[in-house]
Amino acid sequence: MEWKDGKCRCRWANPKNERYIRYHDEEWGVPVHDDHKLFEMLILECFQAGLTWECVLNKQDAFRKAFDEFDLEKICAYDETKEAELKNNPNIIRNGRKIHAAVQNAKVYRDIQEEYGSFSEYLWHWTEGKVVYENTGTSSPLSDVISADLKKRGMSFVGTTIIYAYLQAVGVVYAHEEGCYLQK
Repeated sequence: MEWKDGKCRCRWANPKNERYIRYHDEEWGVPVHDDHKLFEMLILECFQAGLTWECVLNKQDAFRKAFDEFDLEKICAYDETKEAELKNNPNIIRNGRKIHAAVQNAKVYRDIQEEYGSFSEYLWHWTEGKVVYENTGTSSPLSDVISADLKKRGMSFVGTTIIYAYLQAVGVVYAHEEGCYLQK
């Protein structure tokens, strides 16, 4: 594919969407250790289920506003009234099951933080703090085990495919395609 700036990118990056290009170039695959960012990305990845990441990314600012800037404690305190308000927000993905899962997943996320000291410690302990360089497709043994653990703890919308996409997004798995200028 021919890019305006002459750089070759992963096939999934849409050259017509500047936000998507910036995400590919500046965020995707960059290791994240900040719990707030890890939480935001986990919630957004859960909303991606059955949709494209581009769809979710285009709504990221609206999600931030609707979900109180992804303030963990506020989301843990959401009740049925707040969930109903979110289901009526035309600026986000209004799937009631995903909205409810976001609240439940926030509570589990907080429990993991308490157990490990941070969610970052939990997430990165699976690889002993090292980035995994692979591009296996839509899942891996690593995403299988993390997905199973998160489900066992009570999270939903965290299947192995979603978790693999999450691991790629937050840089645990570095998966830029061959030919991409960022591929290592």
